[in-house]
Formats: sequence, structure tokens, C-alpha cells
Amino acid sequence: MHMLLAVASKHGSTHEIADVLAAELRLAGHRAEVYDAAAAPSPRAYDAVILGSAIYAGSWLFTAKHFVERYRAELVGLPLWVFSSGPLGAENPQPHDDPQQLAAALGALPVRDHKVFVGKLDTHDLNVAERLIAKVVRAPTGDFRDWDAVRSWAHEIAAGLPIPADASA
Repeated sequence: MHMLLAVASKHGSTHEIADVLAAELRLAGHRAEVYDAAAAPSPRAYDAVILGSAIYAGSWLFTAKHFVERYRAELVGLPLWVFSSGPLGAENPQPHDDPQQLAAALGALPVRDHKVFVGKLDTHDLNVAERLIAKVVRAPTGDFRDWDAVRSWAHEIAAGLPIPADASA
């Protein structure tokens, strides 16, 4: 299948998750293309969509929500998976629930699964205001992403999709 991965990433960490998902889907015989959600093409030319966003202040980024608004009609008829990246910490990462306004942003779209992945916080990537906020809320710093969980989810997605007759397409 030809898959579109549209991702909203502020500092690149969430985009790296999408890259790993795409690589695993390609290994399973699917065509997978990763785009920034703000520049992603219409999903009309694809067989399935994975939409991901970083979580900031408990919410998805605007570009992910705007992707849904812009392409809602096309997304209705496609298999759709979504993921969020942002909870931080090695032990009991917080927040561990769905981002605020996610249900409202997705509306009645038939999402097959929503996965929340633990994220990464590198203070060197942050601007002054973001560093101050991270310090005030005592956000744990480091790369907490679980690459095995990311790959496992890609395998779950691939297992539910037909493999194209010509996997090299």
C-alpha cells in the first residue's frame, strides 16, 4: 500500500518517530512517504494515512490539527492511524493520556488506533521561553523515546494491511 505519513514536529523528535515508522513499513513491503503536516500533499493519492504530532502544553500542534481540517473529506474514506509524541520521563512518563482537544480535532474520523509515544526534551533545542517553562515545570530532560514500541506499532499497522503484489513499487 502507498502510505502518507504527515507529521507536526516542533524540534524534529516527532519527525524522527515518523521516519522510523516509515522505514519499518517499507521493510514490510509498503510505500511510505513522510511529510511535514504543513506541506503534506492531499491524501487522495494514498491508500492509508498516519498522522502524528508533538504534544505541547497538552495539545497537538496547530499544523496537525490544520491538516485534519484541510483534508477531512479525503481522510474519511482512508485507513487512518494517529500518534502523539511528548510525554517525558523514564518512569511513569507524564502526561500519559490523550492530548487535549484531540477528540474534537479528529471529530468522527474513523481512526484505527491512536498511540502515545514517550518523547524527547533537549534543552539545547529550545528557545529561551521554552527553556524557562521546562525549568519551571521541572520537565525531565533527555531522550525517552522507546524505539521498540515505535517499531512494534509499525508492525501492527503493516500486519493489518494487504501487501502489494509488487512490493518494490
